[in-house]
Amino acid sequence: MSPPRRPDEEEPVAAGELVRETGTGQPSVPGEGVLPSGRISVARKVEQAPQTSPFTPVQLARLDEALTLSSRSTGLDFTVYLGELGENTRARSEQLHASLGDAASSAVLIAVSPGQRAVEIVTGDQAHRRLADRVCKLAVMAMVASFTEGDLPGGLVSGLRMLTDQAGAPPID
Repeated sequence: MSPPRRPDEEEPVAAGELVRETGTGQPSVPGEGVLPSGRISVARKVEQAPQTSPFTPVQLARLDEALTLSSRSTGLDFTVYLGELGENTRARSEQLHASLGDAASSAVLIAVSPGQRAVEIVTGDQAHRRLADRVCKLAVMAMVASFTEGDLPGGLVSGLRMLTDQAGAPPID
């Protein structure tokens, strides 16, 4: 038995789908076809959306690992904020730290605004007992040195490690 005859303007595309060419016998645009329903189907190359993160997946994994290890080994909650901090960078950093709620007391926030060239470290009451201002300033200096070389994730990881080393293990109650 022979397959059913199709009208000349129809060509099989896939099982159950037909494409109809325009009146010229050719689609008007390469990759375009008119379906029997009248709907125009167009095949286009889809471009990948530009990367919105300043970090590659590998860099994000390194940063995530450093944050996790810092929090686990010290018992403090380490957090990194990367973005605009406004005119008063310290006040905005303290506001971000306060937004951590109940966890703020044992939290350490590293706020970095690359566009403003600003780095702030905010510690809660419990965290401040274990991380003196001098230690935080040294960590900021180490981070800035890496940032100057264009190594944003490396600077953050370096700062986290310094703060972790100084904070030490959580006190035993």
